[in-house]
Amino acid sequence: MSVESASFVEQFESRLADLEVSVTRTEPDEDQFADVLETVVADHDHDLDAVVGTRIPFSSVSLPNWIDDDPTPATLEAATTGVTAASLGIADYGSVVLPATPDGSEPVSLFPDLHVPVLRERDLVADMPTAIELLGPDLRDGKSAIVATGPSATADMGALVKGAHGPKDVHVVLLEDGGDGDE
Repeated sequence: MSVESASFVEQFESRLADLEVSVTRTEPDEDQFADVLETVVADHDHDLDAVVGTRIPFSSVSLPNWIDDDPTPATLEAATTGVTAASLGIADYGSVVLPATPDGSEPVSLFPDLHVPVLRERDLVADMPTAIELLGPDLRDGKSAIVATGPSATADMGALVKGAHGPKDVHVVLLEDGGDGDE
């Protein structure tokens, strides 16, 4: 990992901590990744039978078989945890960029109480202008993405309420750079 990448990781983790968002770093290894996901779900007292996800587009890892990667409206409504890939992480905000996908990354990231975005260290950028520059071509071609910063929260009705318009909790899984060959 380059010095610049290391500082982005530290800054990203610091911002996530400010947002009360947990982060778990793991090697890009199929078995370790599955173990990390299982631990994250268990740590939030959620049932492994109520996890939905979308395809993870990194060659080094994929969703374990116990995650429903083709949820119906009924299984999505019953889900307590959603696992999606993030295309970018924005270090100075602690934000993740969630590209819209044909398999439904938006509802999988927004409906369950816990969202687990999966991100590679190499996909961390310093700031929003850099992220917008990288996203620009896709956005101009009509694609869309969600920029998510922490759990959903609103105070427009008085006291702060988490989970009003999205997940109550977020737990980022950060795949360490390890020369896994992902493009």
